[in-house]
Amino acid sequence: MSGPSPALPAGLAAAISARLERRPRKALAESAQRLSESYRARKPTAEAIRDEIDALAYALTRMPATYAAVVTALGRLQEEQPAFAPQSLLDVGCGLGAASYAATQVWPEIESVEMLDRSRAFLALAAALAAESGPVQVAKARVAEADIARLSEAASAHDLVAVAYALTELPDADLPRIAAALWGRTRGALVIVEPGTPRDHARLMGVRARLIEIGATILAPCPHAAPCPLQATDWCHFSVRLPRSRDHKLLKGADAPFEDEKFSWLIAGRTGTPAPARLIAPPRAGKPGISTRVCGRNGIRETFTPKRDKARYERVRKKNWGDPIDALPEDNG
Repeated sequence: MSGPSPALPAGLAAAISARLERRPRKALAESAQRLSESYRARKPTAEAIRDEIDALAYALTRMPATYAAVVTALGRLQEEQPAFAPQSLLDVGCGLGAASYAATQVWPEIESVEMLDRSRAFLALAAALAAESGPVQVAKARVAEADIARLSEAASAHDLVAVAYALTELPDADLPRIAAALWGRTRGALVIVEPGTPRDHARLMGVRARLIEIGATILAPCPHAAPCPLQATDWCHFSVRLPRSRDHKLLKGADAPFEDEKFSWLIAGRTGTPAPARLIAPPRAGKPGISTRVCGRNGIRETFTPKRDKARYERVRKKNWGDPIDALPEDNG
């Protein structure tokens, strides 16, 4: 998959950069440190966002990775379900609206955007960035204060509902109810993106089970609706590499011009068919051929494609971690 760029849209990056002018870097660095500690401790992000400086620190340190993960997942949805053409978006637990920017990059034809979050500091900066950066759909977004933990499924439905790095902050016991509320607000597809950790994957599988129970079709990454075949010590996650800005590197104390964001994701739809199989680990190329780990409708298999099988080798060689495949290849290893 080539897919959409994982870098923040130019207009958004410029709006963030403009907001940083004359802001004290020391205060931003201190705020970034608090945010990092809160994130590692799994504390609600909203509690660490007290003012615009905190929200700007988040824009520099966490929004780029969130955007990259979400735009990657949405790019998969567009590629694998080409008939899906959303006109309306609901971004739940929006933060600064990363999922809204990602969705409108993938589907410029989206006409209406609604962003919900419980943090007033987030919403204030989200509205300001939207007004300053476009695209038009985001600039005209309805921004409203709402707590995902109290989300009602009775309100109007949207073609696309996106939830990015929000469920990770909620108690396990609340997830089945919230999953049902999110599904009730979904007219077309529900996309959930979470940190790529064993804990968050396990919780996402609980959400998946609840969505299946209430009638959702799992479109990705899973190629089936059976229980996840991975053992308890393993978990399904993916990765995206994104560029770091100069300020991003400064606040994170990092030298590398990029970072790799590990994430887990789930897409449920009212219609559609999942791919027959998916690569759930990076392909491992060697002189004899390529080894892959594939999840298919009959479970997980380790496969080997030898170089001597030129046609199949070329097909597999072009695949990346997370790509769907038409069918499980035979294991010649």
